[in-house]
Amino acid sequence: MTDESLPVIDFATFIISLSHSALMHLGAAPNPETSQVEIHLPLAKQTIDLIGLLEQKTKGNLTGDEERLLGQVLYELRMKYVEQSNKTQI
Repeated sequence: MTDESLPVIDFATFIISLSHSALMHLGAAPNPETSQVEIHLPLAKQTIDLIGLLEQKTKGNLTGDEERLLGQVLYELRMKYVEQSNKTQI
């Protein structure tokens, strides 16, 4: 892979990358290395908490679009986490 094929790194790309990692741990996306769907709730929670920490620490320093993206990603991941947690307890 050359540098030309890598995406531009900005805040949105970073948040989407973390989001994909959380989705992978929630079993909503396959592991890119194995193509297997794996569920690791503790890792998903850690990644969601990390995104939440970024939300707290960047408050007041983001554009409106970045704030909306962060809020939307956190909401969706938290809902999926609760849903997956409930499934594994049954």
